[in-house]
Amino acid sequence: MNLVLNNPIHQVIDEEEIIVFPKRNFIEANTVQVDLEHLKSECIIPVFAKDNESTISHFEFIKSTKEVVEEILDYKGVLKPEIRVSHQIKGRIPSAVAKPAKELLEHEKTLYYERMAFVIEIPEISEIINGNRLNLTIGGVRSYNQENLFSKKSLERFKIFVGFQNTVCTNLCISTDGLKEDLRVSSILELKAKIFELINNYKKKEHLINLEKMFQYSLTEIQFAHLIGKMKLFPYLSKEEKQTLFPLAINDTQLNIIIRDYHTDAHFSKSKDGTINFWNIYNLATESCKSNYIDSNLERNVNAYGFIQNLLNSIENQIPNYFLH
Repeated sequence: MNLVLNNPIHQVIDEEEIIVFPKRNFIEANTVQVDLEHLKSECIIPVFAKDNESTISHFEFIKSTKEVVEEILDYKGVLKPEIRVSHQIKGRIPSAVAKPAKELLEHEKTLYYERMAFVIEIPEISEIINGNRLNLTIGGVRSYNQENLFSKKSLERFKIFVGFQNTVCTNLCISTDGLKEDLRVSSILELKAKIFELINNYKKKEHLINLEKMFQYSLTEIQFAHLIGKMKLFPYLSKEEKQTLFPLAINDTQLNIIIRDYHTDAHFSKSKDGTINFWNIYNLATESCKSNYIDSNLERNVNAYGFIQNLLNSIENQIPNYFLH
């Protein structure tokens, strides 16, 4: 496959050339936005049923992450987490057990959210790729549906990440080493230590080099259509065939979003001649990840990054690739 090599990406970009767009959500799906105070003062904290031991709350998770970031960066500003929640769990206090729902008073209602995702953006640490400003971003996910709350207290599961957020579209750019997708801890102190460890081990320079490399290569419209076709075929391959290929996690719904946005996206659609560079393909893929539920969003995002890296590695080293040939 003959690929189009773009101009070198190391170029001087005037700050005035960077366009600022209205803020969008980092995840959509079925989520709503809440603030930290709401989680702290208006939501109950689930417990492990057999011993009544408290779980680590959403508020404590976000607060702990914020404190680690402030400590590592010696940050003097005000960090404002963006928080999205889903799967609202409603309840009531014991004295209101027999009341009709429409007669419940506010203080008689209880509430918590089964799933929560948040990001903490640090605009003072940023990079520019292809005219897009990327801000360093740290965040995490908590899904109570992954806990056995009917048992005794056990290790609790979290997901934490460090990477960049594209300010043009709020797409998250997360590398494989920037995500800890199955973190299990028993205390807040242990949680903070793991967040500290992830941030310290994050290979920021290597991540940025790989992101910049995406701008160097493009596909023609026919080549892009071929790529999409192979991606659609992938789920129907035999188990043996899949084991030899990159484990693509992009589903058919996401693919349809990518195809639509290839034609219509305001920032990452095809060029006038139909070509599209891999930076744009990557952003179309991460944009499509916003349609995933909170508990699978980060994994799909990282899978998109790994997939693009796999394609570029094949191109650079002239290695045959199922998705390209």
